[in-house]
Amino acid sequence: MEKQTTFFASLMIMLAIVFGAFGAHALKDVLTSSQLQSFEVGVRYQGFLSMGVLVLSLNSERFAYPIKGILLSMLIGMFLFCFSIYGLVLGRLLISPNAFSFLGPVTPFGGTISIISWCVFLFRLIKYGQQ
Repeated sequence: MEKQTTFFASLMIMLAIVFGAFGAHALKDVLTSSQLQSFEVGVRYQGFLSMGVLVLSLNSERFAYPIKGILLSMLIGMFLFCFSIYGLVLGRLLISPNAFSFLGPVTPFGGTISIISWCVFLFRLIKYGQQ
């Protein structure tokens, strides 16, 4: 079992629940519907991607190839994608409309890392299989 990735995936699941509750209760009356939808996309993807990493991490010994690097890439991609969305939405709310605008390109970059890491996992799964 990959202890570090299991820990971080679990932490990200817990934070997705916290952020989801925060968005549903504290932000619903202060964000526009578009901003709230963006925030919810971050929460949703954080939950899905973290759960995937957790499942793979808990089963890492079942694969015929090392997956630690893949899991790390999955977590990095998820973090960049989701937290850039949170920063963009909350920056507009708390600071100014253009606050953290530099995070705009980070969102698709994080999404791309996430997609590529899952593609690498699937390619290796097809090529090497499970033990």
